[in-house]
Amino acid sequence: MLKEFKEFAMKGNLVDIAVAFVMGAAFNKVVSSFTGGIVSPLIGLIFKSDFKDQKWVINEGVADEAGNVTGEVAVLWGDFVTNLIDFIIVAFVMFLIIKGINKMKKKEEPAPAPPAGPSQEDLLAEIRDLLKK
Repeated sequence: MLKEFKEFAMKGNLVDIAVAFVMGAAFNKVVSSFTGGIVSPLIGLIFKSDFKDQKWVINEGVADEAGNVTGEVAVLWGDFVTNLIDFIIVAFVMFLIIKGINKMKKKEEPAPAPPAGPSQEDLLAEIRDLLKK
């Protein structure tokens, strides 16, 4: 059973998936830092605050002496839009990568045409001529 597990774990596809998973996680951090550090502040200039902190408060909360707000009900739309931008960037980059990989793959050459031989009519004419003899 251990031998079977080792064979399964060392298959090329599984190792490729593991490498892709690790690279995807690292790439996600890069995109998140790009969105959080560059895109959100630029968009935040419009709102005069950090874009990621934008929210629609449905029910005001009560602030205690330390400044912590409890009981607030809010829709965190700025965080959602930031994550949506992250997703769009990752999806677009993955599209470009897959498109590049597909372009690099060798195009399958069509199967060679069968050798051109005599047509059916020619064969029938030849059989007819042989029968006449």
